Amino acid sequence: MATRKLTPAQKVPSDIEIAQSVPSLPIMEIAADAGILPEEIDLYGKYKAKVSLNVRERLKDKPNGKYVDVTAITPTPLGEGKTTKL
Repeated sequence: MATRKLTPAQKVPSDIEIAQSVPSLPIMEIAADAGILPEEIDLYGKYKAKVSLNVRERLKDKPNGKYVDVTAITPTPLGEGKTTKL
């Protein structure tokens, strides 16, 4: 069986290029759009927050959305260590 080498049609942007290609939104605005109350989040600056798990019970009758859990954000030089779950 012959091995074929795939060549991307264009350069895949890095994570930082993707992140910097759009303006950041304040986390309070994102939380409000998601139906999360101010008392259900702990702010870490203007753009980061932890969300109380109690919000799951309060919003249990709402339609499900998409959830991405980033469990590691510093990959090794080999690309290992960056883990996401859908």
